[in-house]
Amino acid sequence: MTDVRRRVRDHVRDNPGVHFNELVRELNIATGQAQYHLRRLGRNDEVVAERIRGRTHYFEPEYDAWERRVLSLYRRETARELITHLLEDGPISASTLADRLDLARSTVSWHVDTLEDAGIVERSYDDRGRVEVALTRPEETVAFLRAVTPSLSDRLVDRFMRLVDAGLHGVEAEE
Repeated sequence: MTDVRRRVRDHVRDNPGVHFNELVRELNIATGQAQYHLRRLGRNDEVVAERIRGRTHYFEPEYDAWERRVLSLYRRETARELITHLLEDGPISASTLADRLDLARSTVSWHVDTLEDAGIVERSYDDRGRVEVALTRPEETVAFLRAVTPSLSDRLVDRFMRLVDAGLHGVEAEE
């Protein structure tokens, strides 16, 4: 196995659900090079690809389809915030989610559709016809995210801090 392929495989292992562009950016490799190695890793059953709403995310084969969808969407900011509210508060109305996330109802509806298509949330209607959103598998979602997200959130925070540091150093260099 080449050094680049090993780096790609290790990056996917350490960053479950990483999407293609992020992988290319973080490993600082060419697009074609990433495609080649991901294709080879996929043929050898070392990496699994999951395409969700325009992005391809990569995983080790140990993740089942539901887990891959949860991780893929949890890596997206708005979906993560929506899932977090549902984890904290249980079933909640779509209009309350829109208010809490400070988003248009149509935007929340789009994200709920995406999460519903993935089998992560379900939508129901109360007696007044208002949409309520709930996690389909709340206990499993909590357990799964606890198992994988401490390292995922640490990486997201580390990445954010690197960007902040890079921005601060860039400002200092200009002064």
